[in-house]
Amino acid sequence: MAVAADATAPVAPPRKKVGRPVVVAAILIAWLVLFAVLRGRQTLSLAAADLTGLHRWLNDVNDTIGANRNSNPLFLYFFNEIRLVIDNLVTFVQSLISQPTGTRPVPQIGWLGVVGLAGYVSWAVGNWRVALLAVAGFTFFGLQGLWQESMDTLALTLSAVFVALLIGIPLGVWSGLSDRFNRIMTPVLDFMQTMPTFVYLAPLTLFFLIGGASATITTVIYAAPPAIRITAHAIRSVPPTTVEAAESMGSTRRQQLLKVLLPMSKRTVVMGVNQTIMAALAMVTIAALIDAPGLGKTVVQALQSLDVGTAFNAGLAIVVMAIVLDRVTTAAAGRAEAARRSGGRFLHWRRPLLIAGAVVTAVLVYLSHTYVWAASFPGDGGTGSAIASAADTATTWMQDHVSGVTNAFRDALTNGLLNPFQTLLTDSPWWLVGAALCGLAAVLGGWRAAVTAVVCVGLLVGTGLWSDSMTTLASTVVATVLVMLLGAIFGVWMGRSALVDRIVRPTLDAAQVMPPFVYLVPFLALFGATRFTAIVAAVVYAAPVAVKIIADGVRNVPETTVEAAASTGCNTWQIITKVQLPMARSALTLATNQGLIYVLSMVVVGGLVGAGALGYDVVAGFSQGELYGKGLAAGLAIVLLGVMFDRITQAAARRTSA
Repeated sequence: MAVAADATAPVAPPRKKVGRPVVVAAILIAWLVLFAVLRGRQTLSLAAADLTGLHRWLNDVNDTIGANRNSNPLFLYFFNEIRLVIDNLVTFVQSLISQPTGTRPVPQIGWLGVVGLAGYVSWAVGNWRVALLAVAGFTFFGLQGLWQESMDTLALTLSAVFVALLIGIPLGVWSGLSDRFNRIMTPVLDFMQTMPTFVYLAPLTLFFLIGGASATITTVIYAAPPAIRITAHAIRSVPPTTVEAAESMGSTRRQQLLKVLLPMSKRTVVMGVNQTIMAALAMVTIAALIDAPGLGKTVVQALQSLDVGTAFNAGLAIVVMAIVLDRVTTAAAGRAEAARRSGGRFLHWRRPLLIAGAVVTAVLVYLSHTYVWAASFPGDGGTGSAIASAADTATTWMQDHVSGVTNAFRDALTNGLLNPFQTLLTDSPWWLVGAALCGLAAVLGGWRAAVTAVVCVGLLVGTGLWSDSMTTLASTVVATVLVMLLGAIFGVWMGRSALVDRIVRPTLDAAQVMPPFVYLVPFLALFGATRFTAIVAAVVYAAPVAVKIIADGVRNVPETTVEAAASTGCNTWQIITKVQLPMARSALTLATNQGLIYVLSMVVVGGLVGAGALGYDVVAGFSQGELYGKGLAAGLAIVLLGVMFDRITQAAARRTSA
């Protein structure tokens, strides 16, 4: 009877689980309600000229290091020696192609020799098309009147890439061969690649001062992670059966590495060299803030004086250099793959041409070393003056005729979205914002992301720059929202159409090659020196990577699933919103992660054009000695924001794909 009674008893319905969107909405509503009650209290605001105890302590540390730099053994026998070695390397490369040496009024190799070398090397490692591009690009630098500045930038880039590869490729090989070492290196590389370029500058000047050597050291640290990571990936991608076959034939570990792993990884390693060069060029231009010579210094000085024409001319030279270096290394990767497949047979017919080209190049180098006419670029840079004048004219025209539209767009976005969100962040009590961020981290990324958020929030408070951090956070989030809107629109379009993908993707690839500085120039002309300029530049800078990730995610949705949805009567909009985007959730989350990191790095660079907040604090720290400690703390705050964003979005991506 008891069993029968139990069988006929009503079964309780299963408890419905509360979804993450509902919890997120509840957190936001609670935040808004408490903001309305507590607005303006405990905001931890700090005036631009005010310093905290931490800032003064960092100033004292800087002064102490400066006073003991030439007596402390750690500096005498370690930091100073590293700086001396790098300085000698940079000086040597500059003496070859950019700076006069000794009694010579020109470098050892003048413009004709450099152009010849650029063309020959591009042809030898690539093909005749990239050789023509290299020759045209390097000649263009002289026509712009920026030959020495361009060669200074190239000298710093080559020096940094040489050292980065000298360190990065062996570490990458080690990481590819050892699981234990790879587990150690992965979080270190993740952290290094999360940090915006600005952040590297301040702490390294503490140990290496300012100048070309410290700029090169900074660039090495920033550019080495791609070389390490991609080399490790290349080694691990070699089929295990190939390695086992070599081992069965009695090959030693050294022979396996030199005869199997590295030759089969050559193409991928060359692509790692490409990424290292691009990272180095981006960092070298930004390192102008610590007195690195070259095109970056010209851009910085022009941006600070709002000279759009000069900035545009120098920025164009940076773009041309980036395109040339990218195309040459990309062609080299293709050549490496062709050589691997053919066993080197296709090189036989090129050898006589390579020898003849080497002879011609040697003659050009000799002429440029011996004769002034072949050493100093002829002309007065009239092309560059014309470009700068045209840019100034275009800027004036846009300000006279387009400013109504651009200002309306700027004001609508600023007043409708940016200002209210910034007010919410900066006028809420710090503990309320911190609790909301930690709660969102817990819901979206899990308890590990929440712990990271708690630590980062606590350290942000400790930097004494909470209000500036929240201002930067507001700009970053608004820019990321715009990036994701563009990413979703163009990503879906590319993912659904192979033709659109073939047309748009080369433009996105080219956009990712350009250093961050370059993006500021046109928007400075359109919107003036405001924080909105930095936001728009950040959107354009970060959008390509988000678009490509979302496009790949949409394309990877099984075609059978899309066809099944279409057969049930779904229209195009329903297929996109109900099938493709939901099934590409992991790609959307990854795009958000990458978009946030790219946006943050660009928003802080916008401190050069009036973006204020943490970017301004870093720049001010370089230019005003009494604010050095505050600038260093601002760099730490940028790192904390980047780490918090990265951990939350990565954890959310893992939970979404699980």
